[in-house]
Amino acid sequence: MGLKFVVDLNVGKLTRWLRLMGYDTLFLPSLDDGEMVKLALSQQRVLLTRDTQIMRWHVVSSGRLKAILIETDNPRRQLLQVVERLHLNYQFNPFSRCLECNALLETRSPQEVEGQVPPYVFKTQSKYVQCPDCHRIYWRGTHWQAMNRVLQGWQKPRST
Repeated sequence: MGLKFVVDLNVGKLTRWLRLMGYDTLFLPSLDDGEMVKLALSQQRVLLTRDTQIMRWHVVSSGRLKAILIETDNPRRQLLQVVERLHLNYQFNPFSRCLECNALLETRSPQEVEGQVPPYVFKTQSKYVQCPDCHRIYWRGTHWQAMNRVLQGWQKPRST
């Protein structure tokens, strides 16, 4: 089982990329800082934030709650910082979580999604997964291919 995360409002774009990699990642913008810290503690999640004040809280500074202060506004650099700091695997369990709500995706047959995906997609795709919570359907089309290329490109060593 991999690490689990809770992402602060100020670094919300990290959410989709961590979920894409297969990491259980919560993004609950309605939570205040105290509620977010309580949730991270109770579910043993790593807190990702740009809020220097949270980093001063005793629960964080004492090491009881693992938190990472994200150093940049750039989403790619944010992800690289988290990956390098925690030695994450870009291919941990890719495309296994819903990008919208974080639920684990379930395999669906073409017959199960017929009428729920565009006709062209139904004719050209044979593998589908669906979110059991929000019912979003995913397939390995051009968007999936583009995201996969990005992940693969990020995992290659960077030249200095």
